[in-house]
Amino acid sequence: METLTAAAPAGNFFPSFVFLACGTLVAALLGAAHRLGLFYQLMHKVDTASIQHGGENVAAVLRAHGVRFLFTLVGGHISPLLVACEKLGIRVVDTRHEVTAVFAADAVARLTGTVGVAAVTAGPGLTNTVTAVKNAQIAQSPVLLLGGAASTLLQNRGALQAIDQMSLFRPLCKFCASVRRVRDLMPTLRAAMAAAQSGTPGPVFVELPIDVLYPYFMVQKEMVPAKPPKGLMGRVVSWYLENHLANLFAGAWESRPEGPLPLDIPQASPQQVQRCMEILSRAKRPLIVLGSQALLPPTPADKLRAAVETLGIPCFLGGMARGLLGRNHPLHIRQNRSAALKKADVVLLAGAVCDFRLSYGRILSRSSKIIIVNRNRKEMLLNSDMFWKPQEAVQGDVGSFVVKLVEGLKGQTWASDWTEELRQADRQKEQAFREKGLTPVAQHLNPVRVLQLVEETLPDNSILVVDGGDFVGTAAHLVQPRGPLCWLDPGAFGTLGVGAGFALGAKLCRPDAEVWCLFGDGAFGYSLIEFDTFVRHKIPVIALIGNDAGWTQISREQVPSLGSNVACGLAYTDYHKAAMGLGAQGLLLSREKEDQVVEVLRDAQQQCRDGHPVVVNILIGRTDFRDGSISV
Repeated sequence: METLTAAAPAGNFFPSFVFLACGTLVAALLGAAHRLGLFYQLMHKVDTASIQHGGENVAAVLRAHGVRFLFTLVGGHISPLLVACEKLGIRVVDTRHEVTAVFAADAVARLTGTVGVAAVTAGPGLTNTVTAVKNAQIAQSPVLLLGGAASTLLQNRGALQAIDQMSLFRPLCKFCASVRRVRDLMPTLRAAMAAAQSGTPGPVFVELPIDVLYPYFMVQKEMVPAKPPKGLMGRVVSWYLENHLANLFAGAWESRPEGPLPLDIPQASPQQVQRCMEILSRAKRPLIVLGSQALLPPTPADKLRAAVETLGIPCFLGGMARGLLGRNHPLHIRQNRSAALKKADVVLLAGAVCDFRLSYGRILSRSSKIIIVNRNRKEMLLNSDMFWKPQEAVQGDVGSFVVKLVEGLKGQTWASDWTEELRQADRQKEQAFREKGLTPVAQHLNPVRVLQLVEETLPDNSILVVDGGDFVGTAAHLVQPRGPLCWLDPGAFGTLGVGAGFALGAKLCRPDAEVWCLFGDGAFGYSLIEFDTFVRHKIPVIALIGNDAGWTQISREQVPSLGSNVACGLAYTDYHKAAMGLGAQGLLLSREKEDQVVEVLRDAQQQCRDGHPVVVNILIGRTDFRDGSISV
């Protein structure tokens, strides 16, 4: 009896096994059917007669997000989206190098508060953008990079220019996606645009395989054999290709939302704002350091400026915050930042970071109370475990925080002698520069004097783009942006080569502004060919090249420490003539025209107003950007 009872479960094993195997098989078949898009195709048909293409979907989303410019270097992978953008009124601007296209998109993002967009072809086209994308990441610019790719069927099969692009851009971008079906274009792009602007802004990447951009009939011609194959395997392969094609285009032209998704922007809590108000209200020597994040949307620059003026605390401005208070504002302190930070009893770091620019936090006094506000928590607390400690760390939007702080501190005033003390140090430094501007130079022009005359010549509607080492470093002391969002530098990455792209984006965004680009001669080498772009697209900008025939910032340290000037020497090249060869106007400023600097600058302005891009090649002695001293 026991034996029969024990054997009973064994008799039921086979039916259970069959049931489990059948269930597994059904699940596998359903999964395969789902992956092949069979269920979706039952509900959403393919319009085989349509001549629409995926590039039109891309262009529709860009237009719905207010995109006015698309920067590119053309390639067959992306031609449909370029043509579609042109038809929808989005201006397509083609550059001579892909990196310039992304730099231009970066400038648009910074100056407009929207997403700047660049589109490049697959493989080398994308790898050429890496430096600009990394620069946008570190500068926290919302840039959308659209990249062509091999067709979905040919990826990882040795197709032309096919590489693992996603692995390349994941470390650089907040959001990366590869679109596999035409119907996914719109939702993917909307998600990418929202990701670029939410939280801490940054670049995003969307890969667009060639077969999601071209129309059905063209993809069908390339994908499906014209003659039906023979044999079982041939028929299976043919069915697979036809199904892949159908899944690619199923539901492609159905109506879908195109407009922006809601953004997620962190905000300081009322409790945090209240605690910071209490700290500042007790300060005797408060100081503000404003960084680029302060100029991010949603707070308009004019509203932020009014808030800073109402607060009445002296401040240093860095990055995109340069120019916030205009020229010669009494609250704007420009020199001797280290000494000022050591004396301050309360410091508000509003979008500023304790990286190399603030000596990793060592520049801050241990006795000061530090308030830091930043959208990015990791960046906000950088080096706080070593050299400094925040009294209050607020993760939130900087501009909104400053406005709320001012609303709570209305009527609060601080002793004017603190601001006057800082301004007196400013005046002493400026007097030292005036004296250096009069220093004789053996062979060429005094760069300090040249930049002082540039400062006197710049109109109120100018935008300054800076790209270089010593010449630009000295200009940062002497040349002042005339208003908010009128200064463009690469940011913390220190990238050379941003000049032409930034100038291109700036002039397109603000056609009524005069765009002045200050180049070192080393940096100008990256941008020279783009004067062909300026000429072709009728984009007038003014480029001033501080030509001291060398990588002087490197040479200054290399020669004394290592005893050689190897790789640091350049020539007094006729950059103005090279620009003329590309169709631009070229002017030379040399020792022979020492008393005509202003006249030459005025001539450049007039040429620019007449619609011509201009290069002014200025032969200068060598300066030390740290103090403006002249060595040659």
